[in-house]
Amino acid sequence: MQQLGFLCLLLAVSLVDGGTFLVTPEREIRAIKQDNSVKLSGKLGVDVKDEGVNCGSENDGDIFCRRWGDVNMSVKTLGGKCIVITWISADSDAVFKDCYYLTGHWYGGPEQIHQYWPIEKETFADYSYVTKQQDYQGIAEPYWLTSSGEYFYVSPNTPLFIDQNNTAKGQFCLVAKNEAPYSKERGDTILEYTMCNAENARLAHEDAINTVLGRPTGIPDERMIRYPIWSTWAQYKANINEEVVTDFANQILKYGFQNSQLEIDDLWETCYGSLTFDTKKFPDIKAFTDLLKSKGFRVTLWIHPFINVDCEPYYSEALANGYLVLDTTGNAASTWWNGKGAVIDFTKPEAANWWVNRLKKLQQEAGIDSFKFDAGETSFLPQLPVLSDLITLQPGIFTAKYVETVSQFGPMIEVRVGQRTQHLPNFLRMQDKDSRWDFNNGLPTLITTLLQMNMVGYTIVLPDMVGGNGYGTDVLTKELFLRWLEANVFMPSIQFSFVPWNFDEETIQTTKKLSELHANYTDKIIAAMQKSVEDGSPVNPPVWWIDPENTEAQAIDDEFLLGEDLLVAPVIKEGAVSRDIYLPAGTWKDELRPDQPLIEGRTWLRDYPVALDELPYFTKVK
Repeated sequence: MQQLGFLCLLLAVSLVDGGTFLVTPEREIRAIKQDNSVKLSGKLGVDVKDEGVNCGSENDGDIFCRRWGDVNMSVKTLGGKCIVITWISADSDAVFKDCYYLTGHWYGGPEQIHQYWPIEKETFADYSYVTKQQDYQGIAEPYWLTSSGEYFYVSPNTPLFIDQNNTAKGQFCLVAKNEAPYSKERGDTILEYTMCNAENARLAHEDAINTVLGRPTGIPDERMIRYPIWSTWAQYKANINEEVVTDFANQILKYGFQNSQLEIDDLWETCYGSLTFDTKKFPDIKAFTDLLKSKGFRVTLWIHPFINVDCEPYYSEALANGYLVLDTTGNAASTWWNGKGAVIDFTKPEAANWWVNRLKKLQQEAGIDSFKFDAGETSFLPQLPVLSDLITLQPGIFTAKYVETVSQFGPMIEVRVGQRTQHLPNFLRMQDKDSRWDFNNGLPTLITTLLQMNMVGYTIVLPDMVGGNGYGTDVLTKELFLRWLEANVFMPSIQFSFVPWNFDEETIQTTKKLSELHANYTDKIIAAMQKSVEDGSPVNPPVWWIDPENTEAQAIDDEFLLGEDLLVAPVIKEGAVSRDIYLPAGTWKDELRPDQPLIEGRTWLRDYPVALDELPYFTKVK
């Protein structure tokens, strides 16, 4: 295999306004603008000799462009503070690799099961950058931001892999190669990315919102924001029927809780993909949903994009009509967590319309208000998939088309995947969390995932269910349930499945108090969402957002903001009855203990006491 590009790229590009990017020390390209001309100095190093010809021109805005046989490398200015770096080869076996030091702190990157923050702690080895079930990578946004004010954004035509802290510790590499899960049929090998700098991370991110990330075009249903979503999943898994759901609804009302909707999760169908209620479980679904609505519930339903191979006649109909994703051998079957199935090809309008029309028919006949849309990762497709879109956008285009398709069902939906879909006004749910205290997908990752999602442009975040999912041998305790809920209060929505009356009266009353606190601050949450629609601002930013050059704030992973003037510092360690809290620049009021004097920021509150029923939060008064 031909190795092209730099093993380690030192790019020192002098921009029009004098700004300079400086990265690793092994190879060097320097483009200097002097007297309206561009000169190349330094050397390209061992892997690509500087024996090429200049292929740039001032008319196209290139700083420079060089050609070595069938390999082109160009660097173009973009808006004064940005450059676009493009490597391209007609050799489909070529590999391009550009590396940078992980200096300072880094943010953004993919959603992960072990979600660290900042992300320079992560390790990736030749890691394909697509949505996939592996590591719970539901979001694969190719965007990285540094604490010193640089950001990187990779173009969608790049078959992207990343290598971080693997080949060399402290190094981050962008790799392009036409290997699985990308197709060799793409032709040219391309590595193309934008790199920009600004005075600090906030200014850099605001620029990225306007140039590459975008912003949501609307906000979800207000009732979903204000009152809890109640799901059958974590508590009952697939063991549901009319009696179970009725009892669940009656308990919610008996204990005096509000609701936004009641979600009927897996397994309500006759078979996976039939979109037909099992009458043994739900004898008369329309009468049942009418009953739930008479009790004050809206009813939503769990939906997935699969049809299992034994789910007839639906599987055969979809296959015969070309509605399923096929691999390069013409095979449709693949595997997901509920067996062997196939996936609707949402890149085909006729397939998407067939599926949508069946879903609308179900919605009308069953009296369903909205849907929880699950899956959508490209790893569930038969490999390698053949999709009906530009091959240079595959396979990631599948995730985008799936989310775009389901978005037509209105403001009450939720999805769990995202790739270049920040503009859609949907709740994007975190991947399933485990009922644990550690960074192995436990409580701390509720906060770090919130921050990661916000800082790759997905600002309308739906946290996973309070207390996690109770998988395997995990045991949900009263303490974990309450600490989880406290961490969730100032996030955009609250989801329950495990319930407080599983524990004791104190848990019930504390849950009510915290749910009411969330409802009382819903107007503020909505205001933050509306601001995100206006300018792309994160709804729940990291602490450094309001003090971006503060090195203490840049490293904090267990606090977050709501908007720009409310700071939340929940307890997330088992057995802890106190914690250290950092307040960034500003004057802060302690809302848990409002009789205390105002606090000047850029300070630590050491061993701040926090009882099990307490949540520390602070408002910035100036």
